[in-house]
Order: sequence, then C-alpha cells, then structure tokens
Amino acid sequence: MVSTDHFRQELLAQLGRAATQGRIDILINSGQLYRSIAKGGSRSGSCCDAMQEEFKMGDTLLLDRTNGAGMTVRYLLPRTVGIQISLPLKSK
Repeated sequence: MVSTDHFRQELLAQLGRAATQGRIDILINSGQLYRSIAKGGSRSGSCCDAMQEEFKMGDTLLLDRTNGAGMTVRYLLPRTVGIQISLPLKSK
C-alpha cells in the first residue's frame, strides 16, 4: 500500500524538477500523481493528503478533493522552506 509519505516524496520530486527547469509554477492533479507511483487499485485519500500538506500561501486550489476529477493545485515555484514575517516594532 502506498502511504502519504510516498506521495509527498513524488510530489516534492516533481516540484524540484520543475523548479530546476526554471518554471515559476506547476499544476499537479491528484489522479496523475497517484498514477505516477501507484500501479492500479482505487484512488487513495493519501495522495490528496500529501498535496494538502504541501499547500502554502500563494498556491491556488483549482479543484478540491471532493471533485470527481481529483484535486488540482497550482504550486508556486521555487518552494520556500518557511516564510518569515517581520512585524513593525511597537514604539513605547
């Protein structure tokens, strides 16, 4: 059985390859991601879970996971490890 971690690894690999090619975004569909590593069987919620976990500010959900065609997300590239927000200091 393929786990969420397997899907996450493949998702991150696809994001990395697209970023290396200089792309600014990539569309990922859960059905295509699922078929890229799982041979046969029915769709797994683990695939959508992995996609949701990687969803960050600026990404766009085009089709949610309840859609029959599968979840589709436009991920912005390059990915950032974390976003730091600087807040203005309050003056006393």
